[in-house]
This record gives sequence, structure tokens and C-alpha cells, in this order.
Amino acid sequence: MTAETASSAKMQTRDVVVSYGGKPAVRNVSLLLPEHQVTALIGPSGCGKSTYLRALNRMNELIPGAEVKGEVLLDGENIYRSLDAVDVRRRVGMVFQKSNPFPKSIFENVAYGLRVGGLRDKAELAERVERSLRSAAIWEEVKDRLDESALGLSGGQQQRLCIARALAVEPEVVLMDEPASALDPIATAKIEDLIHELKERYTIVIVTHNMQQAARVSDQTAFFYMGELVEVGPTEKIFTNPSEKRTEDYVTGKFG
Repeated sequence: MTAETASSAKMQTRDVVVSYGGKPAVRNVSLLLPEHQVTALIGPSGCGKSTYLRALNRMNELIPGAEVKGEVLLDGENIYRSLDAVDVRRRVGMVFQKSNPFPKSIFENVAYGLRVGGLRDKAELAERVERSLRSAAIWEEVKDRLDESALGLSGGQQQRLCIARALAVEPEVVLMDEPASALDPIATAKIEDLIHELKERYTIVIVTHNMQQAARVSDQTAFFYMGELVEVGPTEKIFTNPSEKRTEDYVTGKFG
């Protein structure tokens, strides 16, 4: 790893170990997450992808018995030492596998993080909510029903609303944990199109079980197996000419 490649990384992990109750779920993962690129984390269920993802914004701290060792750097700063957890989660947003809108209006779902952050000005709130909904490619579908409950939206719309909610606080990195796994093909395509657009402004890390999806949306792919990072590289290389036999077996469907 050259100093130049390290400097182009928005985030970087060095020898990260995540344990639950003393048992390692992720072991010694060192990985660069380049700015304005999509990094896909692939691998069979239970291989540590989501655990690693949660280490990138200190979400593991919310799980009793979880412990993180090693370094997680955001713009060169160790997020576990130099930064406040609330600040980390504002700068590194998260979109979960199952859309989880609050039982509030569409508007209040997006405004929630802004209000928590102290924004009170009604005009600015409205402007930031609209901008976020536009960024998440859902404004045209909801602009006339902002006061209606978010729970009345379809699954795909709810997931884009949750992306808008994550974008509203203006993060620098967006983590996505299987954001389309519960969606139909049309809604999935909308989420994938959105990811392409968002990487112009954000650094994105996505966990996916769907290999075709990883191939479609990501610039870099990291293959995890049994809690270890087996191989990482440009997505095309990982899928067409991987260096490791285990990677080849996985992407060609021999196991998984």
C-alpha cells in the first residue's frame, strides 16, 4: 500500500478485530475505502460483512459484549479515539437491510436528524428535507403527501426515504447493509441507480448477498470468509480474474 493510495482513501481500517463475548467475528481486517467510490462487501452469511460494516460507524458499541480492536480511520482520524460517537454517526450514515421509517410523517422522518442536531428554522428545514428527498430520488413521488405517514409508502419507497433520512444530516460516508434484499426487482433497480448517482458526492460501502448487484454497483469488491478479508480489488478483477481460489469458488457459485 503506497502513501498515495492511503491518502485517497476516505476511510481506512488497520487490523480491525471485532469480538462478541470474547469470540472474534472479524479478524485483522485492513482495508482502504476510496473516496467517491462504491465498495461492495461480499461473502456467505455469517462471514463478518455486516459486523465489519458496523465497526465503521461505531454501531457495534450498541451491542452488549462487543469489542473492537485495531484502527478505523476517517480522513486519517481514529474514530474510536479522536471523535465523539454521535459525530461519527453523523459523518458516517447507515441504511439498514429492512427499511425502518419512524411512525411519523414523511417530512418528519427526514427532518428528525436535523431537529436532533438543533436546526429549528422552518424554511431551512423544508429546504433540507426537499434536497434530501430529491437526492434519494423520491421527491416527485412524495412531494404532495409530506404530511402523510411514512408507513403508508411501499417497501421500495420506504427504503429510499430511509436513504433520504441518512443524507439529510449531510454525511460524508454512507453505509448500506443489504439495502435492496427485501425489495422487488423494480425497486431494487431504483436503489442501484441511486447508488450510482450518490457516489459523486459520498463514499459508499454496501454489504450485499447479490453478486450481480455487487458487479453492477461497485468499483471495488472485498470478499469476506469466516471473519477474514480474503481478497480485495477492482470489482471486474474480483469477478473475472480473482487471485484467491476461495474467491473464485465463491463468485462462480461453488459455495455460499
